[in-house]
Amino acid sequence: MDVSSEMIHSLLPVYLLTVLGVSAVTIGFIEGAAEATAQIIKIFSGAMSDYLGRRKGLAILGYGLGAATKPIFALAPTVGWILTARLTDRVGKGIRGAPRDALVADLVPSSMRGAAYGLRQSLDTVGAFAGPLIAIGLMLLWANDYQAVFWVAVIPAALAVGLLIFGVREPQQPVTEPRRNPIRRDALRQLDRAYWWVVILGAVFTLARFSEAFLLLRAESNGLALAWMPIVLVTMNVAYSVSAYPCGKLADRVNHQHLLMIGLGLLMVADIILALGEHWLWTLVGSLVWGFHMGMTQGLLATMVANTAPKSQRGTAFGFFNLVSGLALLVASVLAGLLWQYGGPALTFYGGAGFCIVTLIGLAIRPGKDRTTPA
Repeated sequence: MDVSSEMIHSLLPVYLLTVLGVSAVTIGFIEGAAEATAQIIKIFSGAMSDYLGRRKGLAILGYGLGAATKPIFALAPTVGWILTARLTDRVGKGIRGAPRDALVADLVPSSMRGAAYGLRQSLDTVGAFAGPLIAIGLMLLWANDYQAVFWVAVIPAALAVGLLIFGVREPQQPVTEPRRNPIRRDALRQLDRAYWWVVILGAVFTLARFSEAFLLLRAESNGLALAWMPIVLVTMNVAYSVSAYPCGKLADRVNHQHLLMIGLGLLMVADIILALGEHWLWTLVGSLVWGFHMGMTQGLLATMVANTAPKSQRGTAFGFFNLVSGLALLVASVLAGLLWQYGGPALTFYGGAGFCIVTLIGLAIRPGKDRTTPA
């Protein structure tokens, strides 16, 4: 599914900018709204998976909906169609995301959760750089025919749904107590202060890291040819892929707060490179560092959610975490678009670096020790 999605997403921001004439603010809104939609839906799908005690059915529904929207990108004549397709695709992602993450925690011993989420991120990211590579080849072969590339993206999406239906087996979990609404007040009390600290932390991280669409726009502003535009996401995702698993294993042994601070430092370096660099090669360097930041922090935050939530509330916990992070991403992406439109590309990335500094200060002065013991 990532091969399919990234074939489209690696071209979509530049397609909107250069073909449909959409502004950077609108692109920021579309990307932010799309990702926020996915995160908001996750709270309901996560809670539903906790209530049913089953994860796979919701995952199939989510992946199926995502696959069904792919042809719309190829057929869309206006930005309104693109927005509809993007939002619907992210609804599918929202339906499948929290149940999938909870299923990983159900399958893996608590002592190996960091490695498991790191491995999931690494494998997830293989598709995220294979998709843009395919898009580059097809754009060169078909002389920048966006619609043709979008049609090809339908194929791996369909294959992903088939693989999930026939290749993934969910472990049986016997029902030992009556089913209860996992988002009722007394159930939510099981999510303690350690968990809500992770939720707040994830939101602040997201404010510092807006949509990767702005990496593509930066490459375009620095003169990278349209056919080669997906190389930006390839670069980022290669770094993400190779770093996620080892960083996940490291998270099983060392203090989480220290790793988060290092990850924030990497993001700040990436922002500064992207702000100062006036050649597309610097955009690739900044994207590479950005990818290492993702590899260090994304699996780690998922591990922290799993470690601070009781098993019966795990899907709901991931849902609330993604909800808050999604709303933060919408705010961050719209703000990035405003900075881009009224202050230029450099100011957008300087703004991201500023949020990194604020977050680092918050981590440094936070009282108490980081909780790394699995719940």
